[in-house]
Amino acid sequence: MTIGVGGSTPEQELANLTDMTLDIRPIEESEYQARIRRAQSLMKQNNIEAMYLDAGTNLYYFTGLKWYKSERMVGAILPAEGELAFIAPYFEEGSLRDHMLIQGQFIGWQEHESPYAVFADTLTKLNITQGQVAIDESASFFIFDGLRKAAPAMNYVNADIITATCREQKSAAEIALMQRAKDMTLTVQKAAARILKPGISTREVSDFIDQAHRKVGAKAGSSFCIVLFGLATSFPHGVKEAQILQENDWVLIDTGCLVQGYNSDITRTYAYGQATDAQTRAWQAEKDAQVAAFEQAQIGHSCGSVDEAARRVLADYGFSPDYDLPGLPHRTGHGCGLDIHEWPYLVRNNPKPLSVGMVFSNEPMLVIEHQFGVRLEDHFYISEAGPVWFTEPAHSVDDPFGLNA
Repeated sequence: MTIGVGGSTPEQELANLTDMTLDIRPIEESEYQARIRRAQSLMKQNNIEAMYLDAGTNLYYFTGLKWYKSERMVGAILPAEGELAFIAPYFEEGSLRDHMLIQGQFIGWQEHESPYAVFADTLTKLNITQGQVAIDESASFFIFDGLRKAAPAMNYVNADIITATCREQKSAAEIALMQRAKDMTLTVQKAAARILKPGISTREVSDFIDQAHRKVGAKAGSSFCIVLFGLATSFPHGVKEAQILQENDWVLIDTGCLVQGYNSDITRTYAYGQATDAQTRAWQAEKDAQVAAFEQAQIGHSCGSVDEAARRVLADYGFSPDYDLPGLPHRTGHGCGLDIHEWPYLVRNNPKPLSVGMVFSNEPMLVIEHQFGVRLEDHFYISEAGPVWFTEPAHSVDDPFGLNA
């Protein structure tokens, strides 16, 4: 039996878990203010007069205001010079102010009014009548369409030149929150491995993982959860049908949670029982590819070179160096922060150089079509001295959590 897999019950494991978030420190107001100042500096450098931040992670990143996207326009206008202004329906003003961290002018619109006309009028009052306006890249098309029709004289550009540039380099406070989220999920991964037994379903395991995430302090439980047994592990994001665990089944669990909005995302693959020779060899290839990607992730190296390093290892094992199967059918990794997938990406031909503060997943998944898949996923950040793991990578196919290391 694989070490650390099986032998316990959901009840025992939940009883052993405790809240891991009691000492976390939220992002302070001063950091949000610094983010706004940096955004305004970048706007001036790029000749952008104003930026619209839509409800979602960009609005939260710059202002600390958490708000959901809907058919109603809710967001903020950040001019290159001047104060932040929030724009939302009048009836939401009380709730909006209650959630505000960074204070700003409230600009309201009634239900029969066009919020886009209100936006255009606000630009005029800010003496912005021409030039470039950046639109949150996550905004729905209907919002962009409404804005450009209301203020057709403006030149609209993608705000990711500002948002991505700011968000891709994490602060020490952001890294600390992600560290805790990832510690929590690795703890849950270990607990999930221990409850496995023949006859348990993937849905039962997923439900346990959600409960376990709540027990360690993730208020909303799992932010996502993929549990796969056997052949289903060869599908990177799973299949619609639940599976029932059998002796010597191959297991893949990919899950995460949120801490103060910041994501974890960790995958482990192992056998319930005994791995076959083919599984053992593929597991080691995946492990070696993950290590090669990590070692390549040095300051100044390109994001694309990290992907290439992983593929070279897989090719040395006889797998495809490209996207063909058996091999790695997708990029090696993605940025992570307030969005589980965000800039930059560890993907072929991405010339972006690695710099201090960047955070990435490292998951060069190996797919053996019609048989099984292996994904080992941990995250790392770029420090002044180079890459640093958030979580200890899987140890071996027989002892994935390093319990006997």
